[in-house]
Amino acid sequence: MSGQAAHPGGHQGTRPSINGSNPGAVSAPQQRATDGSINVGNGGQVPGGMSQQNLNGIVLEYLSKKGYNRTEAMLRMESANQDVDGRPIHTRVEESGGLKYAKAFDLFKNWVEGNLEIYKPDLRRLLWPVFVYSFLDLVSDFYPREARTFFDNFGTSFENEHKGDLRAFQAVALPEHVTTNGLSRIYHSQRYRVTLSQTAFYNLIQFLESKETEGGAVVIGIIQTRLNVVTVDRTGDDQFSLARLLERARHTEDFPAEDEGIPGHNPGSANIDRNAGMTVLTKLKLGQVTLDSEARQDVLADLEEEDKWNPPAAGQPTLVDTFEQRIKREESEEVPGRTELPPRPPPLARDVAMEVQKVKENRDRFQILGRTGGVGPGVSVTMFTFHNTNDSITCLDFSKDYSLIAAGTDMHYIRVWSIDGSPLPGPPQLDGQESRPSASHRLIGHSGPVYAVSFAPATASSNNQNLTKCNHLLSSSADRSVRLWSLDAWACLVVYRGHDGPVWDVTWAPHGHYFLTGSYDRTARLWSTDRVDYLRLFVGHDRDVDHVCFHPNDTYIFTGSSDKMVRMWLTSNGYPVRMFTGHAGSITALTCSPDGKILASADDSGTIILWELTAGKLLKRMRGHGKGGIWSLTWSVESTVVVSGGADGTVRVWDVQLANDAGGQGKIIGEGGAGQKIDGTTQVSNVSGAGGKKKTKEVVVTSDQISAFPTKKSPVYKVMFTQQNLVLAGGAYLP
Repeated sequence: MSGQAAHPGGHQGTRPSINGSNPGAVSAPQQRATDGSINVGNGGQVPGGMSQQNLNGIVLEYLSKKGYNRTEAMLRMESANQDVDGRPIHTRVEESGGLKYAKAFDLFKNWVEGNLEIYKPDLRRLLWPVFVYSFLDLVSDFYPREARTFFDNFGTSFENEHKGDLRAFQAVALPEHVTTNGLSRIYHSQRYRVTLSQTAFYNLIQFLESKETEGGAVVIGIIQTRLNVVTVDRTGDDQFSLARLLERARHTEDFPAEDEGIPGHNPGSANIDRNAGMTVLTKLKLGQVTLDSEARQDVLADLEEEDKWNPPAAGQPTLVDTFEQRIKREESEEVPGRTELPPRPPPLARDVAMEVQKVKENRDRFQILGRTGGVGPGVSVTMFTFHNTNDSITCLDFSKDYSLIAAGTDMHYIRVWSIDGSPLPGPPQLDGQESRPSASHRLIGHSGPVYAVSFAPATASSNNQNLTKCNHLLSSSADRSVRLWSLDAWACLVVYRGHDGPVWDVTWAPHGHYFLTGSYDRTARLWSTDRVDYLRLFVGHDRDVDHVCFHPNDTYIFTGSSDKMVRMWLTSNGYPVRMFTGHAGSITALTCSPDGKILASADDSGTIILWELTAGKLLKRMRGHGKGGIWSLTWSVESTVVVSGGADGTVRVWDVQLANDAGGQGKIIGEGGAGQKIDGTTQVSNVSGAGGKKKTKEVVVTSDQISAFPTKKSPVYKVMFTQQNLVLAGGAYLP
């Protein structure tokens, strides 16, 4: 071809110019280097070294000159959202793949934290479910790296309230884990219920719509598909009144509401149907069941004889008057019918004697009726401390006749002592001779750690008769069994099997004969001592049933679980009647008030919640214990005082009738040191660590704490009010 110059290597190196400035120009000579790279002479640039933007401009100009108008228009449209390197520029967050959730959540969280203080506590309740469902969607959509980065960056802000859930989500890394992991499956299959004031909700939607392209559309999608948001008129609900919002805004901590979480149930109701509309609570019958006419006549006869031989002191009512007043009070309440109660064996002479003793103790008790001059009632506590245990004790219980104490151990046996230190009679010998008394007895039979022990109902005896003494003990173990022990023969009578995992708790019914268990298999079961198979199966919890207790009239039972929920069931048919949520940790203790109207539950975050059973509502939160768990709760006879003990080594006394500050937030004080009695107005320093350095440990205490009794490095496993309103406590010294 004329007018063209050949390359030194013989290649045809000319190329026509597209810009038209020099149609016959020859491009600069190109030479391929030895390493495979292209060297450009005379400062020129080949297409491989051009920027994508310049190349697009050259192609567009070429298409324009050739008249390819439609192709030019298509290229201009597609290249409008590209950067200089040819990568697409996303104008909407949804188009950025796995990064969209991190951008959207960061936008949402920053807006919530910068919102008005009166709305911030409500809006913060949305952060946890939006975080969880964003993480699960990332995992489900095959973004493992983005999911882990998202979890690490934002998960730390939820450690206080959801530490256990975060630990469970750590194992979720692949799409199949979303359906196989227990916790993620629960969240993935159900909607998360949150209640917001209408003003806060409208404020939220307005913001998200204004930031639709910056991540608002992602958050709106999660709210629409994953959450069940219930809006409440601020003027129609005291929980969302302006005064309540302002009070909550003063506190940095906010507990989950009782109607919040998974599953999205109505507060207090066991009905989890989201289309059920307004809450329909099953009517409860919480009154005490009175004795039948024949047993009542026997009790009255014994009380009349007792009044005759031991007349009451001046100003003191007779035993007959005390009994009749109690009967009248019980008859005025709505009580369950005989058909609604589990069948009871006919009363024996022992039952009559126990009822007589209860009337005596009730009349002669130290009464705790309320505050005097603004000061809470004084309560005495007797602490029993076990030494040299090597941290082997797992549970404790006191007998109801106040004569024995039993300890379960992780070495598979139970040891029983007398409380007053007197020797215990040994088991009968085969040759008829009396065995030598011993300071304690060991009960051996379990093949795993013993997790709970429970003495049968009994009462103290004032006439030195053994008719009402405690004769039996129940124990539950990791070997999946429950054993019934005779305290006369010091031997196992029956082994009950049926659970599919370790049995965490066991307790007797208030009137004996029946008992209740909770297990790792997520069920609670009702048993009777005369049958080896269980009578009722209570299923509904999503995790282990850790604690169980009876209502005082035997008609209902309560279960507490690691799923942070407390459920109430009918004993007769296993039907659920109440469900309470609001705890920030696993349930660690559970007990119902003697009047049957209030339930107290505690969790491993150090919070006690009181629930009103009739209305199915949270009454208040009580705080003062350190973290680690509240392991035992007990009520005074009048149901006006609660005593608690736990892992922080303190016994604390609480006023039930006094309302505390909003939300149970409390104030920060110092934790009491060894041997010092503290209250809600004292700040002291702990002495800990080597070198005698003082370290102040801050503890939040609500105003309804009456007093606290610290021990010396002794976690408190059990507390129990006697029928005369004295408190027994037990623990192990752990140096």
